[in-house]
Amino acid sequence: MTRLRFQQSLDDLKEKLLVMAGMSEQAIQRAIEAYRTRDISICDLVVRSEMAINRLERSIDQMAIDILAMEQPTAIDLRFILAVIKINADLERVGDAAVTITERVRDLQVFQSVELPVDIQRMASLAAGMIRKSLQAFIEFDAELAQTVLTMDDSVDRLNENAFFALSNVMKQKPELTPQALNALMISRSLERVADHATNIAEDVIFWVRGADVRHYLSTNEAVRDRPGESDLH
Repeated sequence: MTRLRFQQSLDDLKEKLLVMAGMSEQAIQRAIEAYRTRDISICDLVVRSEMAINRLERSIDQMAIDILAMEQPTAIDLRFILAVIKINADLERVGDAAVTITERVRDLQVFQSVELPVDIQRMASLAAGMIRKSLQAFIEFDAELAQTVLTMDDSVDRLNENAFFALSNVMKQKPELTPQALNALMISRSLERVADHATNIAEDVIFWVRGADVRHYLSTNEAVRDRPGESDLH
């Protein structure tokens, strides 16, 4: 494979991943809209899109493996391909989270709609914003932008914790609302997982750009400082 063809293959892989990203983000948006409106037809759209996401995940993985088999990539290209494989998996799990939310919406159909002390819309907005920002960092080859996503996760975690305590109190004080509260709690947890996947994507962007593995570090600022791999960019 010539270098020109190899670069075109990398560009095609990137483009395919961005299609996957758009589908996964749309699935989450639709799932939250289904929760807001209790519209089962939207749930059906999410389930159908998840099948397409799964097919695309397999296609992207195979494409990445084929590229690795045909070429011995440089360090930064190898990191890119590995990052794509990992991001691909996280995007598929975002689609899974959307389906989980629609399952909860279906469960809620037989119960009265009630106001609950949880801001699902805000959690969804934050989590979706993290996905968008992490993917923007991927598109722009921007580790600094990816770094900001890591700090956003704390806000979603706090909202999820608040939801847990508030909804637990609802179940204790108003047992008749337990089904609604429990389903809202599971939706909150799914959104918290979406934020985690966005964080994973941001970490993979940092790994690609800087060669720095920032997973599990207590201080992400320290994790990306003076790590090996920067020289690949020069």
